[in-house]
Amino acid sequence: MAEQQSPETPEDEQQPIKGRKNGLETSVSDELTENMKTGWADTERRDLEPIAQAPHTARRRAALSARFPGERLVVPAGNLKTRSNDTEYPFRASVEYAYLTGDQTQDGVLVLEPRTEGGHEATLYLLPRSDRENGEFWLDGQGELWVGRRNSLAEGEQLYGIPCADVRELPGKLREASGPVRIVRGHDAGLERALTDKVTAERDEQLREYLSEARLVKDEFEVGELQKAVDSTVRGFEDVVRVLDRAEATSERYIEGTFFLRARVEGNDIGYGSICASGPHATTLHWVRNDGPVNSGDLLLLDAGVETHSLYTADVTRTMPVNGTFTELQRKIYDAVYEAQEAGIAAVKPGAKYLDFHHAAQRVLAERLVEWGLLESPVEKALELGLQRRWTLHGTGHMLGLDVHDCAAARREFYAEGTLEPGMCLTVEPGLYFQPDDLTVPEEYRGIGVRIEDDILVTEDGNRNLSAGLPRTSDDVEAWMARLRG
Repeated sequence: MAEQQSPETPEDEQQPIKGRKNGLETSVSDELTENMKTGWADTERRDLEPIAQAPHTARRRAALSARFPGERLVVPAGNLKTRSNDTEYPFRASVEYAYLTGDQTQDGVLVLEPRTEGGHEATLYLLPRSDRENGEFWLDGQGELWVGRRNSLAEGEQLYGIPCADVRELPGKLREASGPVRIVRGHDAGLERALTDKVTAERDEQLREYLSEARLVKDEFEVGELQKAVDSTVRGFEDVVRVLDRAEATSERYIEGTFFLRARVEGNDIGYGSICASGPHATTLHWVRNDGPVNSGDLLLLDAGVETHSLYTADVTRTMPVNGTFTELQRKIYDAVYEAQEAGIAAVKPGAKYLDFHHAAQRVLAERLVEWGLLESPVEKALELGLQRRWTLHGTGHMLGLDVHDCAAARREFYAEGTLEPGMCLTVEPGLYFQPDDLTVPEEYRGIGVRIEDDILVTEDGNRNLSAGLPRTSDDVEAWMARLRG
């Protein structure tokens, strides 16, 4: 990794360019400074097409404007976060910002200014191209020669269909602003400080709630992106099955790396930390260390999703025998989870209560646990007391979209206690987990974890399984693995 030079900065610079304390060069000559200002070609792009979601983001902004008339609305993308010393985590724009603009650049801010005649004037505040006159483009750690070219403000206007302005001017404007203001909190501390005497936590939370609830029903662009994410995820799972012998020779990290390659080649990233849980690790719900052995005879629980370039993510889980064949007990547990998932998926339809699919799946699991002698009958009593949760542990699903657990800030009456509508997309993912140290189950159960998860779109007449490209029955899983492994 190249090390940035550390120039002496003129005292009259408005925004000093900071160099490393221990950079190899402590100054920049006047001659080099002048040399770096000239001899560069014009790279401005003047014939850009709007991004694919531009018509949808415009409609979303119009709905937001109608919901909060007469108020200034501030939606930041967020800033870089330091990973260690002078290196940063990869940047991911806030979902609220991406949903309303389609832009994904750091430090961006969408501002809706109320108009006296009604409605709002939208402005996208962005960092402009690096300044070649003051040397920012090659001396600053975030200059274009260090991290890559940024869009100019004019290019931003072409791409996003929104007037663009220099974001460095925004804090001052907000400090001077009058009238009601709301900001999406948690993404830009500098802007929150600029608005500290103008906003309230309660009003800001109402803005966040609205933007979460607006995402509950997906439009056609979003459904298309979710399907793309799922299709890539299916290919990623196939990649993993083909290399299970290499994972046995190394560790769960071979599985993690294999899936990550597909995510980076076909998408932006993984949508969340991949769970590559082999053997007893499958009983840990969010096992993301992925540093354990992969052994023949064990089950592999793979919970992973590709995130598209537009930031929509899949979320799919399959549990498969490492050697390609379920044992009798593994199959019995797997088939129970499959039966529960079938019941859950069947309950996903317009007009149904959101919780119906969860209750349907939990009932099947409770029935099997009673049948196996792990719970006392009657089933109704076990469900009333939630006793099955010792082994089912989690809810049966969640909304899916720009976040893997999308719409999380929505009010409960619109989400968990709401009603399903066409265009909603959710996961259905029942599981059974018998912990290695659970003395209440027979020894042969201990260390077995099974989850099956699919991404389900609510349609006008029922539902569509977006991830149907992956097998689900135990017989089909074995046949699929045999075909992929030759």
